[in-house]
Amino acid sequence: MNAELILAFSGIDRRAKSLFAVAAVVVPFVAPPAFANDDAILAEARKVATTLPPKLIVALQDEIKKSSAEAAIPVCKDMAPKMAGEISQQTGWKIKRVSLKVRNEARAIPDAWEKAALEDFDKRAAAGEPPMKLEKGEKVGDEYRYVKALPVQPLCLSCHGPSETLSPGIKAALGQHYPNDRATGYSEGQIRGVISVRKKL
Repeated sequence: MNAELILAFSGIDRRAKSLFAVAAVVVPFVAPPAFANDDAILAEARKVATTLPPKLIVALQDEIKKSSAEAAIPVCKDMAPKMAGEISQQTGWKIKRVSLKVRNEARAIPDAWEKAALEDFDKRAAAGEPPMKLEKGEKVGDEYRYVKALPVQPLCLSCHGPSETLSPGIKAALGQHYPNDRATGYSEGQIRGVISVRKKL
């Protein structure tokens, strides 16, 4: 190799080393903000998703105490969507409940992404993971999407338990409000569905 080529390759080698040195300094300062932003939006989505269930449980308990379990069915049907709408207005996140065993066909049918998450949660729960801890959040197109599993609580069993355990009044009310109901047969701790939230990025 002649002297000109040796000098040319030496120059490339020095430039490469300089670039690697700059990258080693710059990358640590560039990468963390991306991870920090991901963590921040996940935490925001989780906070929004966990706002609705406690409010809904309190409303159900109040109605059951005041009247009856049958009278509390419209709380889930009518009041819960209103609560979700208020949370959406306050936070900018769209929020809904979806399930593989649909009760409210107008609102609770999952899309493909939600369905895949629900099926994955069922498999993980069957393998022993605590349903209460199951969640998924990721960027999908121009949105951030998040779902959190909703395990069946003791309060839910009066309307979502095995059909043979439901009272005649509950069965009649479910037939009136949800003629195509598929949301019975659950036991405590099973995954009833998910809270699903999404927001444009």
